[in-house]
Amino acid sequence: MTTTPFSLTGGEVRYDRRSVLRGIDLTVRPGEVVAIMGSNGSGKSTLIRALLGLIPLSAGRAELYGVPPARFRDWKRIGYVPQRLSIGGGVPATVREIVASGRIARQSRLRPSSAADRRAVDEALAAVGMADRARDPAQELSGGQQQRVLIARALAGEPEAFVMDEPTAGVDARSQETLAATLRELVGQGRTVVLVAHELGPLEPLITRSVVLEAGRIVHEGVPPMPQGECARPGHDHVHPHASASEPRLLS
Repeated sequence: MTTTPFSLTGGEVRYDRRSVLRGIDLTVRPGEVVAIMGSNGSGKSTLIRALLGLIPLSAGRAELYGVPPARFRDWKRIGYVPQRLSIGGGVPATVREIVASGRIARQSRLRPSSAADRRAVDEALAAVGMADRARDPAQELSGGQQQRVLIARALAGEPEAFVMDEPTAGVDARSQETLAATLRELVGQGRTVVLVAHELGPLEPLITRSVVLEAGRIVHEGVPPMPQGECARPGHDHVHPHASASEPRLLS
């Protein structure tokens, strides 16, 4: 098993004969913070789901630490934050119960939760500012608060790499700053982060590389694209993720 967390070679995804991803080559190295950007419908979420093996590739090959997703078993190394929390019927789960589920990959079937498990859950709840809501039913939370719970669940698992699908969507500015501070600490510890973002906001200083998609293809890979109206940094090419198809693009 290699130390490269994520790779996708010649990745293609089709739905009902419609190409959603086309010819994607992407390798994420240890310690990188990679932002997947682009307009709505460009294929951002499809890309990371294909990378994790959550949807099948029509062509190409994905690998997690050198192993195809279907054969990968070391899931404690990866923390996934989906776009939304799925809350089914039955007895409502509390915030703490959902966050604690992030420890499952590290637990033995024969061992109940340990002091280390409980400590990790406490620290994850505190990191996203949800410690005071630990006993509340998750279904009573706002969308932004539920997103913070999903982030805490991934943090509780103490993975080596994080994959986050729009972690700041619907989250207030203060919570975005809290997330940025948490990720800054994780990156300082050598963790790898791949995140989907519409806008980077306070996460921008953490990004080491951005990958911009349009119509299922990578149209830019390099330094993060700058907001419209700002001047490019000397020596850096960039493209805004919402640029129209008719505008020229600079590929780095």
